[in-house]
Amino acid sequence: MPTPARIACTVSTIGALLGTLGTGAPRPAPGVAGVTDHVIATKRSAVLRYWTVRRMLRAVTPPERLWHRPPVASPPVSPPVTAAVTMTIARPAATVPDRDTTDTPGRQGVAMTGRRVVDAADRYTVHGAPGSPWGFSGAVRATTGKVFFTINGGDYVCSAGTIAGANRDLVVTAGHCVQDAAGAWARNWLYVPGYDEGRRPYGAFTARHLFVPTAWSGRHDENHDVAVVALATVGGSHVTDVVGAQTVGFDQPRGAVVYGFGYPTGGHYDGERLAYCSGRTYPDAHRLTQDQGLRCDMSEGSSGGPWLAGFDPVTGRGVVTSVNSFKYSDDPATMYGPYFGAAVRRVYEQAQHA
Repeated sequence: MPTPARIACTVSTIGALLGTLGTGAPRPAPGVAGVTDHVIATKRSAVLRYWTVRRMLRAVTPPERLWHRPPVASPPVSPPVTAAVTMTIARPAATVPDRDTTDTPGRQGVAMTGRRVVDAADRYTVHGAPGSPWGFSGAVRATTGKVFFTINGGDYVCSAGTIAGANRDLVVTAGHCVQDAAGAWARNWLYVPGYDEGRRPYGAFTARHLFVPTAWSGRHDENHDVAVVALATVGGSHVTDVVGAQTVGFDQPRGAVVYGFGYPTGGHYDGERLAYCSGRTYPDAHRLTQDQGLRCDMSEGSSGGPWLAGFDPVTGRGVVTSVNSFKYSDDPATMYGPYFGAAVRRVYEQAQHA
């Protein structure tokens, strides 16, 4: 009996382009892998001209495509029963802004969009039901964004998250959001942090240098479906100067509670607002990868969105330990993400000094 197909969480024909990924039995992730990179020479102005409103809208809603159907049967293992994470957060009486700007260096002087009084008894309950809109402020709103890019003439969308690094230019996303199975690199790569219903509250940043593990670039091993992208500055400002950044963690304990974020476009989603899921991670139910699973109904378009462990819903801060990668067709309620080990650390180290 064949195993179910994997479903890419990006959009349109990019899934078909990845049709030869990861066939055969699961392979343990290697210790330290090489890094493959690509320098983008296209000027920022040309990329911004390319992404008209019409192109962006067309890139948001293409149909979902299958990644591949692994030829080796592998009986699924039932994941542990994990209840949705529910956190009740009490805030002290205070007057706070509707939009948090404390974590956006260089923008502290921006006028607030409104104010409301929070009573001491006012409580915020954060539900981790699979796929919910993120209705709170905090750093994660600014440090998570939507990605637009072109591969082989097709326009696609993904998600990404800003992470701290020496050059202050880094975002992390999925490997299939920067390079296809034939080795073609993405062009017109544009990151819009804090994207919200077409608005660009922090502007838009173009990519200047793409990095992936060689295990992804060379054989498209789904254990390494990760990319780190160095962005170009805007008016001399680095992306983390504008929106702040999340910490990135490597070799973290498996089975942790995480929050996953992204901009899904399929099903009941329209890709116009930030969504999230939360819960405890568990091993690949089909034993085909070393990835971790998270109960989540986010769909295509959410690929590359960050998973944050130790996440504080009040501050919107956590530690990035994975990204949205793929789903199995027989388990659409589980999102899988690659483990951030030595191979991803190597990619990060090279990217932060680019």
